[in-house]
Amino acid sequence: MMKRAIALQAIILLLQLICFEVQSQSDGSTAPMEEKEKEALYSTIQGFVGKWWNVSGLYPDPCGWTPIQGVSCDLFDNGMWYVTTIIIGPIFDNSLKCSKQAEFSPYLFELRNLRSLSIIDCFSSQPVTIPFHSWNKLSSTLETMEFRSNKGLTGEIPPALGQLVNLKSLVLGENSLSGELPWELGNLVSLKRLTLSANQLSGQVPSSIGAKLAELLIMDISSNSLCGPLHSSLGGLTSLLKLDLSNNLLSGSLPPELWKLKNLTLLDLRNNNLTGGLDPSLAGMVSLEDMVLSKNPLGGSIKEFGWSSFKNLTHLDLSNMGLVGEIPDSITELKKLRFLALDNNQLTGFVTTKLAAMPSLTALYLNGNNFTGELGFPEEFYRRMGRRFASWKNPNLCYKIGAGNTTGQGPAGVDRCINEEEGAVYGLDLENNLGSEGTTQGSEYIGSFVFSAHSITRFLWLTFLEVVVIHFLLSLM
Repeated sequence: MMKRAIALQAIILLLQLICFEVQSQSDGSTAPMEEKEKEALYSTIQGFVGKWWNVSGLYPDPCGWTPIQGVSCDLFDNGMWYVTTIIIGPIFDNSLKCSKQAEFSPYLFELRNLRSLSIIDCFSSQPVTIPFHSWNKLSSTLETMEFRSNKGLTGEIPPALGQLVNLKSLVLGENSLSGELPWELGNLVSLKRLTLSANQLSGQVPSSIGAKLAELLIMDISSNSLCGPLHSSLGGLTSLLKLDLSNNLLSGSLPPELWKLKNLTLLDLRNNNLTGGLDPSLAGMVSLEDMVLSKNPLGGSIKEFGWSSFKNLTHLDLSNMGLVGEIPDSITELKKLRFLALDNNQLTGFVTTKLAAMPSLTALYLNGNNFTGELGFPEEFYRRMGRRFASWKNPNLCYKIGAGNTTGQGPAGVDRCINEEEGAVYGLDLENNLGSEGTTQGSEYIGSFVFSAHSITRFLWLTFLEVVVIHFLLSLM
């Protein structure tokens, strides 16, 4: 009886401590906010989710004991809590979701300590434009802006975004934005990431981006309607790791100044109208791991380029480019190369057997060229490659039995050489799998939970009390 009474008292004590914690939070003393800050937050959220939503009733202490999912606050030196992060959209199960009449509230710009603003899969039913004014009110604090997957987000990118001089990440991907890129984007001198992919943007890439954004690491403006030549100022992006301008209408030659991008690991310019061949100076991009230039009428010789500089290259796609010449031995010396696509060009000469000896190669496409002579690859090579090897549509190319090929199995769509006793035998035609092996692009978005220091401290304190009581109860057993 004594032990049971002690255990009951311990449980009652724990419940009293928890009730005291909740009471201390409910009186507002744990997370004091300026009233105008709280009202600005409520109005901003109502603009997205609907004015009918009783924000103040559901979340009377949004930075304290009634936190709003997607909203984070920080405690400042004056002892007050201010909103620093807003995430709207279906990120988590209980995330705030937009109404069909979602809009930007002007009260958004009254949250003067806002550092991160994310609006994801929100505007869809009716067209909404990004506010053209008042961004200067957030210029000293805002570091991250992400408006993504909003098919109803239309209109131009406001030049006023150039006033956000502390912005480090600007993501406006997968919307319906149109018009030309504002020159003022070059004023975002702290920018590390610029993603404007999958919109309806047009015009040229402003020279201000290359001339002023020396700290930029990621630049993705793929899948738009950009046109004109690439400006030589792109060579000024010396910190750049990823450059993706694929699926546009860019024309002209590749600027020689790109050799200055010595930290670049991905260059994706596929599916444009670029011409002028491969400039020898581009071999200066010595850190490249992925080089995708396919579906551009670049032309020129493949053999006269300094491939030996790309020691880290793993993915090389030069298909559909009008290239001429023979496969250079320097390509076969790229020890890390896994994917090599040379299909649908005008390449000639013999296919070197050194390709089979490349230690990392797992995909090779040679189809649609003018190669001649015998394919001397061993049978094991064909088995290892499987559907990731193609050499069909080379009329003067054949394969032979021998040198490791003893069963007579050769690549699809290629004849046995005519000096074989059994005569010519055709294999089954296989589709080129290049599309399914396409380049993997940077634009991941990572959703992350953001907890305030206050919430974490409260959680740890209550957990500690529970552990103490449990240990006490166990000691009485």
